[in-house]
Amino acid sequence: MHGSPWRMRLLGLASVLGQPLFGWIWSSWLAQPYENLWLRGLMSLLGATLLLPGLSRDFSSPATRLLVTLVMWIEIPVFFSWMYFCNAGSAAWLATICTIIVCYYHLTDWRIATAGTVSGVFLSWTLFAWLMPNGLQANPVDAVVIVFSWICALLLGLSSANLRRDQLVHTLATMGIMAHELRTPLSTASLIGDALQMEIRREQAHPRAAKLEQLGQRLQALVRSMNHQIDTQIANAKLLQLPRYKEAVDAASLVSEIVAAYPYTSNRQRECVRVVIQRNFTFFGSPAQFSQVLMNLMKNALHSLAAADSTYAAGALRIAVDRGPDGGRISVADDGVGVDPALLPHIFKPFFSSNRSTGHGLGLAFCQQVLRSAGGSIQVKSGYAIGAVFTLVLPLAPS
Repeated sequence: MHGSPWRMRLLGLASVLGQPLFGWIWSSWLAQPYENLWLRGLMSLLGATLLLPGLSRDFSSPATRLLVTLVMWIEIPVFFSWMYFCNAGSAAWLATICTIIVCYYHLTDWRIATAGTVSGVFLSWTLFAWLMPNGLQANPVDAVVIVFSWICALLLGLSSANLRRDQLVHTLATMGIMAHELRTPLSTASLIGDALQMEIRREQAHPRAAKLEQLGQRLQALVRSMNHQIDTQIANAKLLQLPRYKEAVDAASLVSEIVAAYPYTSNRQRECVRVVIQRNFTFFGSPAQFSQVLMNLMKNALHSLAAADSTYAAGALRIAVDRGPDGGRISVADDGVGVDPALLPHIFKPFFSSNRSTGHGLGLAFCQQVLRSAGGSIQVKSGYAIGAVFTLVLPLAPS
């Protein structure tokens, strides 16, 4: 489901209030052949589960997503199909079933909606044939109208999904082009830094030679840092075009190399990182892609520490390598500001960022895509002001 706390609450509220309201309308005001207030009450109670605080706080949980998907499946295709069959396909219920099919495709992914519609209608039809065998009525006209509505909803769902993907592809391509264009002024700045340092070597007796030498070094360090950032953005811009690799990667060596090569802005930053190798492991993947994953996670952790006014104490950023029965694990933990639990369901979405001033929201989406391409997953545990732990879970390479 396209989940957010308010979306879930509105869906739950619509069910809690709408079920008894329409039960009264179809039974007392505009009476239909069949209505069941007890069934309406049950659907209202089922919709009330979407108002539970735990759902809105932790929608990232697979169990929560499964629960919400199940509730909406029962509420929409199963219940409305049952009511349509029980009312012998009256005009009111024909219009209702056509409308609700379109709504179902709007509420969730088109693949879930397609599977849910087919299975929900089949279950309702089976139950109706079993409980009310004499009430079955075939109406070819209704069938054509319902199928037409379903095909339109499916096409709209596919069209929306393709449009979102095209927009993402064009945006990522634009970002990649812009990152490449930044190379030109950086190359000029690097040449200026080289010329400045060469001139200083010729005039070492100049009273300000040491100061100018320091400025030249800072300029070169800035160019290296910016080139690293450009490499990061270009890698992230290939979010939808990641090639699959089957190269054996040693987890401990990968972590050690990335920690040593990271472009820290100060010695204090460098000294706050602690690497813990408990049980090493090997996995299949792309060393370049997983290097970028760890770079992204380290960058986010250091930003979080800076936002918490951290003094970068030793061990404030911890990277651990371990192996267990479920596979290998690389965890990146920090003592920074953490992530608001309400934002956790969204942090892996492209272009979602909890702080627009420091990021464009592609880093974590890139990390998730790389882990999936390697058959693994990325997990996060965090809370506001208590830091964050990102864990990469990877299948072990055969020994």
